[in-house]
Amino acid sequence: MRFLLDSCVSGQLKQALTAEGHDVEWCGDWPQDPGDGAVLAYAHEQRRVLLTLDKDFGELAILKGAPHAGILRLSGLRLAEHASSTLAVLDRHGAELEQGALITVTPGRLRIRHPR
Repeated sequence: MRFLLDSCVSGQLKQALTAEGHDVEWCGDWPQDPGDGAVLAYAHEQRRVLLTLDKDFGELAILKGAPHAGILRLSGLRLAEHASSTLAVLDRHGAELEQGALITVTPGRLRIRHPR
């Protein structure tokens, strides 16, 4: 799967996903942060699922109708849980993400919003 990791996500997650064979780009490697709208637009143009800790992307996608190629948001998890939680979601719901779902993972809970 193709991912764009928001700059707020640890580079360790990039390594974990790459080790599993995923194509991963990390905004932390970019020279500057272009802003949430530009990050979401880039992920959509490149057909990359956006992985973030930031709820603003969901608001852009849901409230403002910004196009996206799927969003996975991790919320309230410890850094040590990011990789295992992400890989578990991909195992169970990867196809939904590729179809443009917005998935939020919190401790003990998973919310999936399917595209219309």
